Amino acid sequence: QVQLVESGGGLVQPGGSLRLSCAASGSISSIYAMGWYRQAPGKQRELVATITNGGSTNYADSVKGRFTISGDNAKNTGYLQMNNLKPDDTAVYYCHVLIGRLGARDYWGQGTQVTVSA
Repeated sequence: QVQLVESGGGLVQPGGSLRLSCAASGSISSIYAMGWYRQAPGKQRELVATITNGGSTNYADSVKGRFTISGDNAKNTGYLQMNNLKPDDTAVYYCHVLIGRLGARDYWGQGTQVTVSA
């Protein structure tokens, strides 16, 4: 069994920064990939960023140049560094982890609120 615990959300002013964490615990052989999603009020869930176990990353156009996804394999923890935050970044952010060499199992974090407002 695997559980994901998210942390790091909060209230920041436009232009500020936050770092979200996603800590995995339980029966983990390896992490195939990790992604961050967000759900803003009145909008559908959006894929924000992904990273594979090989280190390849991908970002939504709306966050390119501002957000950085990374992972610490030794700690089984993923991160989303968010810089130059904008009001449109306000959303609940969810981490999603694919477990196993082939990513056969997937798990979701509980979500963490990010609010960007003056």
